[in-house]
Amino acid sequence: MKLQRTNLQQYKTMKLKTIILAGITGLFAACSGGEKPVDLTAGNKQAVNKYQLGTIAEKALSSVARLPGQLNPYNEVNLFPKVNGFVKNLYVDRGSIVKKGQLLVTLEAPELESQLQAANSRYLQAQEIAQASREKYQRLKEASIEPGSVSPLDLDNAVSKMKADEAMAQSERSNVASVRTIQSYLNIYAPFDGIIVQRNVSPGALVSPGKATDQPMLVLQDISKLRLEVFIPEDFVDKVDLNQPVTFTFNAMPGLQQNAKISRSANALGSMRSEAIEIDVLNKNRLLKPGMYAEVKIPMVSGAKSLLVPNSAIVRSTEREYVVVVRNGKANLADIKEGLISNDSTEVFGSLKADDKILLHASDEIKQGDILQ
Repeated sequence: MKLQRTNLQQYKTMKLKTIILAGITGLFAACSGGEKPVDLTAGNKQAVNKYQLGTIAEKALSSVARLPGQLNPYNEVNLFPKVNGFVKNLYVDRGSIVKKGQLLVTLEAPELESQLQAANSRYLQAQEIAQASREKYQRLKEASIEPGSVSPLDLDNAVSKMKADEAMAQSERSNVASVRTIQSYLNIYAPFDGIIVQRNVSPGALVSPGKATDQPMLVLQDISKLRLEVFIPEDFVDKVDLNQPVTFTFNAMPGLQQNAKISRSANALGSMRSEAIEIDVLNKNRLLKPGMYAEVKIPMVSGAKSLLVPNSAIVRSTEREYVVVVRNGKANLADIKEGLISNDSTEVFGSLKADDKILLHASDEIKQGDILQ
């Protein structure tokens, strides 16, 4: 019995050794076969992506410059009173069409009437004094015909007194005219044909001469002819042809396209670094309103060319806009200003020149002086 158990253990041991040996043999066979082991670092050993380079082109981006414009009234005035007073009568309201010289508002100021009466009284008194001095001088002059009846000194004094009184009378007369002129300020007339677009007072309101920042009584606009105001950016000033007719379309009337010539130009850059031009637009039917926006197409000067870069080459941040110029294999960040934009390219201004090599897909991760391979 013991012999059978011993033989059974030897049989199990030999079987286990056979299995282990077969496994080791299979492993060696797999390692020595045609398949190669997988290299987990293959992704890191791939070649470094090469940067895509492009070239700055120089050509005409467009034959016209499309710029926004806004309609303004040809004439506009804020009407303020010239003297203190109360609104007595108001003859117009918002939307009233008025003619030049039409009475718009009547004011009342009782103190002006008192001043006029006092000035008239002083003038009448001065007239009487001047008349008396004139008659006295005439009598002395007639009496002086008899030798020795009137001394030359008395005659000279009479002449001086007459002239002084006449001068005083003229002064009082001018004072009356001045008060009458001030009193005429109580009537406010339209300075030109137009339409009342704003009314800020009612009868009984106290009004006084105001500053530009104060609220006017009335706002009068002449809209029979309007000014289409367009601001040309500094970068385009030397590229647009101001002598050629322009075409414009109003946003509120997309089907209405008009042509006109530029009426006037500021010939100077304003606070927005742009030059203002104006186009006179007739408004006979009063369909156009001040404040309307328009798209204005201004012809470009013949032969004017621009530097163009692909849209993807421009890097924009909160601080700057630039493109990455590649010189001698190194990155050079060149600041730019954008101009006209098309579907795939943008007009740029800066320290650039045609045929410069630039990075097509640039990003803010690229720094000045980085080596680009």
